[in-house]
Amino acid sequence: MMNDLHIMIVAWGVFTGLFLALLAYNGTITRYEENQLFLAETNENEQQEQTVIARRVNKIQPFIRIFGVLSGLMTLLIIGVITWDAWQKIH
Repeated sequence: MMNDLHIMIVAWGVFTGLFLALLAYNGTITRYEENQLFLAETNENEQQEQTVIARRVNKIQPFIRIFGVLSGLMTLLIIGVITWDAWQKIH
């Protein structure tokens, strides 16, 4: 069972690393995002920049959710396996 635990910990590390990398990338993208409503066409250049930022954020958002959920599930699975192993050793 311990070999399986090592594999799960490596998979958890990969999922969590990708999740954190995507969060860092998302933070880098949204650093320059502003909450503005463009009513006139005088600020068309700024509006296009904000549209590009929003499009990038919307593109990576599903991956952030997927890797976040995978990381959380792997955490619960690893805790469950360690708890089960400890329970078996107690009895």
